[in-house]
Amino acid sequence: MKLVQILLLCLQVPGDPAYSVLTQAFDALRGRDYDTAVVLFGKASALSPSRADIHKNLAYTLLKTGESDLAREQFGEAMRLDPSDLHLALEYAFLCYEAREDAPARKAEARRIFARIRDLSGADAVIRATAAQAFQNIDAPLAAGIARWQKVLAGSAPSFSAHYELAQLAEQRDELDLAAANYTAAFRLLLARKSVLLELARVEKTRGNPEGAMAALIAASRGGEPRAAELAREQLLIQSGSRYPYVYEFRAALALDPKSSELHRELAYLLLSMSEADPSLRADAEREFKTIVESTPEDYLAAAQLGLLYLASQPDLAMPLLNGVLAHGDAATANRVRMALKMPLVLQNRAAPDAQLDPRLLGERSFQAGFLKDAKRYFLVAREQNPVDASLALKLGWTNNMLHNDERALQWFDAARRSADPAIASEAARAYGNLRPGVELFRTTLWLNPMYSSRWNDVFGYGQVKTEVRIKPQKIHPYASLRFVGDARHSTGGVSPQNLSENAFILGVGVASSTWRGATAWFEAGEMFGYLHLTHNQDYRGGISYARTVGASLGAERGGWFFETVDDEVFVSHFLNDLMTYSQNKAGYAAESGGVKMQTFWSSNITFDVKRQYWANFAETGPGFRFRLPGMPASMSVTLNAVRGAYLVNRGNPRGPNFNDFRAGVWYAFTK
Repeated sequence: MKLVQILLLCLQVPGDPAYSVLTQAFDALRGRDYDTAVVLFGKASALSPSRADIHKNLAYTLLKTGESDLAREQFGEAMRLDPSDLHLALEYAFLCYEAREDAPARKAEARRIFARIRDLSGADAVIRATAAQAFQNIDAPLAAGIARWQKVLAGSAPSFSAHYELAQLAEQRDELDLAAANYTAAFRLLLARKSVLLELARVEKTRGNPEGAMAALIAASRGGEPRAAELAREQLLIQSGSRYPYVYEFRAALALDPKSSELHRELAYLLLSMSEADPSLRADAEREFKTIVESTPEDYLAAAQLGLLYLASQPDLAMPLLNGVLAHGDAATANRVRMALKMPLVLQNRAAPDAQLDPRLLGERSFQAGFLKDAKRYFLVAREQNPVDASLALKLGWTNNMLHNDERALQWFDAARRSADPAIASEAARAYGNLRPGVELFRTTLWLNPMYSSRWNDVFGYGQVKTEVRIKPQKIHPYASLRFVGDARHSTGGVSPQNLSENAFILGVGVASSTWRGATAWFEAGEMFGYLHLTHNQDYRGGISYARTVGASLGAERGGWFFETVDDEVFVSHFLNDLMTYSQNKAGYAAESGGVKMQTFWSSNITFDVKRQYWANFAETGPGFRFRLPGMPASMSVTLNAVRGAYLVNRGNPRGPNFNDFRAGVWYAFTK
């Protein structure tokens, strides 16, 4: 039996970590105990995840148990590990074609695989003929169906079913522009079908339009079909993490679903919160609330917010809205208006059995509506009634954080991270860890960067420990710093030796600005103590630093393309009062394999100064690799980089205009 022969081949490597488990799996398979064999093959694949044959055997066994969907996934993984196995590719493609879940995307994948094998020169003729026939069996009905639905749309009024069917057929045939256009048209004819937006997002992602996919997912996640909203939120979490959508992303979602009150409301509150820093956005927020009120007059929550925005500048427009809320709005919203108008509140009985008066429910509604102070008050009442509910402590943490009361938020996150619920404890612990350094009066940071350079045949060491005094709300923070700059060789040697580094400790005090959009300004004064010759000199330095990463960083949960830039403009007194500029840039791809996080990149660096000293004016470029092994701290990484460089100034240069360098360095940072 072919399957048994494949299995026996796996037994020829006794040193394989999966050997003993595979032996048991084969025994179970020969005994027709397929359920046990499935479990054992699964364990074997975990022990040797890079072996395609184990995934293939698991897939065939799953087929015997009727689990075709699970078998398809295993065939797909095996094909990824061994793309040259065309029999495997055919098995996977046929199962994709038969799939019911995500049928259009699966059938499109099957069609692509059949087309690839059909056009593969040098492949077995029988396999190519099978693939060609399978491709034709898929493609011909798709082409006919697309032509039929296009003819229907050309000769009659547009309908949801016509656009939707055409979109599905076009997606299966990889006519992605046609599919996207018709999914969009179908949704606009039936806005209640938010599930169509999930299919549109899938097509936009496939055709390389991540912004379009994000817009569709945001629109699907707000209101409408609960199941579609849940699936959209899951995909948003995968695609963009836990970050909140940007303004332009909300506007793109509204371009798809312009009548969505939920989208208008969230965008309005986002603009309103941003207007604290940029008052011009207040008018944009007013327009969004006005859109909601005009389309849904019974939305008294939006009416209240619009009226309160109008109250200071246009009271004649505000009062009709606010009077309507007082007359018809719910108790919590009406009381919010009474507070703004300095009217007596209508007190409610907390013990009333009506669910509308439940303080937790009122707090959640206020939080979602953007009434954060009200949400805080209601959550506190709920916490008083149930002091052991850690979820309320977590909600109070987020509410205080959004109200910019980070010290109190930290206390609530601290309470929530002790919860017995792992999900609550984990979320609270992350929030606590992220927030704690920003609220403490003293913050100490340490960074170390030992590095080997083949150009100088030397090991260099750089490091700094710095303690800041962070006095709120001041944007400038004083600090004390101890820097180290040194190397192993100390000088170049030869007739005219030159120092390769300062070989000194630099003790200083200074001030630094808060980071704004990646930029920080700083200045310090201190004393440089040489440890080789026991000398000391005054040291003054300062400048502006900028750092930005776009895309997948080394610590990102998902891989992808990235661009990173680190730029510094630095004045250093002991370099003849020189002003130097450094720009270090990396572009590449981040991935993870076996727990190892890695980035492969191409670096492009340039350094120049105002004194035009040859050693401070050069450009270099070359490939590199950065990684972090399992067990290493999240702030540690190893970088290997090879560059070809050229001096931009050669007056006084004793080494020639070009150089090669291989560098290996370790970066580690710590904040307390």
